[in-house]
Amino acid sequence: MEMQNTIAGEVSFSGIALHTGVRVHMTMKPAPANTGIVFRRTDMKGSPSVRAHVACVIDTRRATTIASLSKAYVVLVEHVMASLHAAQVDNVFVEMDSAEPPIGDGSALPFFNMIKQAGLKQLDEPAKIWSCDRIVSYENNGTTMVVLPSDKFKITCTVEFGDSALGTQFLSLEVTPESFERELASSRTFASYSDLAQLFAAGLAKGGSLDNAVILHEGAIISSEGLRFPNELVRHKMMDMVGDMYLSGKRIHAHIVAVRPGHPSNVETVRKMLAATGELPAGL
Repeated sequence: MEMQNTIAGEVSFSGIALHTGVRVHMTMKPAPANTGIVFRRTDMKGSPSVRAHVACVIDTRRATTIASLSKAYVVLVEHVMASLHAAQVDNVFVEMDSAEPPIGDGSALPFFNMIKQAGLKQLDEPAKIWSCDRIVSYENNGTTMVVLPSDKFKITCTVEFGDSALGTQFLSLEVTPESFERELASSRTFASYSDLAQLFAAGLAKGGSLDNAVILHEGAIISSEGLRFPNELVRHKMMDMVGDMYLSGKRIHAHIVAVRPGHPSNVETVRKMLAATGELPAGL
């Protein structure tokens, strides 16, 4: 039987936030069994908490944003959530003195390394696992998500870039702590040059640079170090999926087949998954 875990001790990481450009200090702290993943905004009066659950998602346009009824919110949770999911951390407090975590190098690797540094502590409660004996599917605007029964967590993903030199990228992977660290964790966020220009015009991406993002422009890759994998972009999409799927509040045992996924389709698929098993709660 899989048991719940928390981290064995506190661990911290500081860096620049992607959108605000401010320096952020983030600390992960151990939490009791059945706590789940809880973010705390230490920069706000009373350090209000935000539960990392699909019922608390308020925006998925360029990242996944969660909020509480106290109006505390956290932006861009997916890289932190992916690391926690893959490392099988079920319970943790994530304290931040800003609305978004540090962007690091644009990947999940800094957060996964935090967890490795802290170590895991097994708790005396069975792990909460989502599984289903039926097929769950979602389709919208060229995106298809199909959730198939499985006793493991596996993702098969395809992304397409039209007539550009990037073409079509594909990867199928069973997600374990080891495979996540080796194949997905270091893949970086990416954006088109036109999207980046819109973010700058909106006063966002103030902390963005070629050191923490891959830019796509006219079919070419612009990055301070080139690509880390020939198919780094599909790997990053899969990493985002690992994070967004953990908004179910449970470890996932399913094979998820995705074509052109994004945060909106990831979150809507999680909602359909929880609805299929009769466990979709009201907003918290």
